This record gives sequence, structure tokens and C-alpha cells, in this order.
Amino acid sequence: MNRIITKATQIVAATLIVFGFSASITAVADHHGMKPKTVNIVDTAVAAGDFSTLAAALDAAGLVSTLQGDGPFTVFAPTDEAFSKLPAGTVENLLKPENRDQLIAILTYHVVPGKVMASDVVNLSQATTVNGADVAIEVVGNSVRINDATVVATDVAASNGVIHVIDTVILPN
Repeated sequence: MNRIITKATQIVAATLIVFGFSASITAVADHHGMKPKTVNIVDTAVAAGDFSTLAAALDAAGLVSTLQGDGPFTVFAPTDEAFSKLPAGTVENLLKPENRDQLIAILTYHVVPGKVMASDVVNLSQATTVNGADVAIEVVGNSVRINDATVVATDVAASNGVIHVIDTVILPN
């Protein structure tokens, strides 16, 4: 996986996006050589360059092959910066083999079965995640919140679903 991350191209994925501007993400991805509609969710996130912590967590949890599977999946993907907001040592602790179940619970809380586009999200007040718990969805002005996280980029298409970039790691209760 480090080889993939090393080769990953850097794109600007954390630009504040108003829903009507989701096409600009596709343009950015295309400009940087990414083929979001033919690449799965994991490879799309890794290629973006701002999700190395998420990729490492998916690997430690054994979820990479699942999110490379058929789907469709909707992933609320926290950036590396979002992970850095967690208390010191949290990520390192979660990556330990003895904490795998807790890590899986957190990561699957960021995944909703099916393909939920931004235009769908604005009509929802909650969604049930793969972990079985619901996330709260709230539209505030031009922003969408998933629990305590703000969606900063929407509708990043992948062959097996869609990614919405969030600025905070969301934690199940």
C-alpha cells in the first residue's frame, strides 16, 4: 500500500464545494489523470493523496478488499487533516491489532450502502451506515453536516460508488 501512496498524485480535494459545483471535482480529478468512474473507491481515495490515514486504517481493519468490491457504497471520507484532529495517539492506538473491532466499527460508520449522491443527501435527515448505526444529516445554508463533520467535497465518482469528503472523523455512539 505504501507503494501506491508514494505514487499517488496530489489533488486539491478539500475545496469547499457548494452542491452545484460538484462537476469541478471531476474536472480536477480528470486534470490530474484520475479516472474516477473506472477506479474503485479505495484507489480513488489513495490517488487523491489526502487520505493516507484512511487508507492505512482500512488496511489495518481488513476492509480494503470490501471497498474495492462491487458495491455500490457511499463513503464519507475523512481527510488526513480530519484524522489529525483526533486526540494525540488515537490513530496509532486504533491501528493496533487488538483494537481492530473498534476500528472496523468506526470505519463502517463512514459507509452507507448504495450510491447516495449530493442531490440525494440534501433530502435526508439521517442515513443508516454499514455499521448499523444512523448518521445525522443536516443542511445548513450551503453546507451539509454529517453528525459533527462538514462535507467539503461531494460526488467524487468511483466505479463502485461515490465519495463525499468530510473534515472530521465521525464516531459512533
